[in-house]
Amino acid sequence: MNEKFEVLFLGEAREYLLGLNQKTREKIIFNIDKAKVLNDPKLFKKLAGEIWEFRTLYNGLQHRLLAFWDKTDKQRTLVVATHGFAKKTDKVPEKEVLKAEQLRRQYFEQK
Repeated sequence: MNEKFEVLFLGEAREYLLGLNQKTREKIIFNIDKAKVLNDPKLFKKLAGEIWEFRTLYNGLQHRLLAFWDKTDKQRTLVVATHGFAKKTDKVPEKEVLKAEQLRRQYFEQK
């Protein structure tokens, strides 16, 4: 199947994944890989403004990796994962969205 985008993990997103146990990390990566080829809002959806989220429910916890699109390269489309967190409810805390927006600004300033 054709992937619609590639995923780039910024430092905090990578650290979050590495801090999880192997089975949880594998489930999240599996869902991200599925989101690359399927248009499924249960896996990847827009939150607010330019911020999107990868979603994984595993062992009763909602794991989220916030992300944004980088379409500046005409050869490939990137989704940049900023950071991750786990929670017990569906609602994403506003402070996490603000953090993702700040990391997005830094990313484009340094690019």
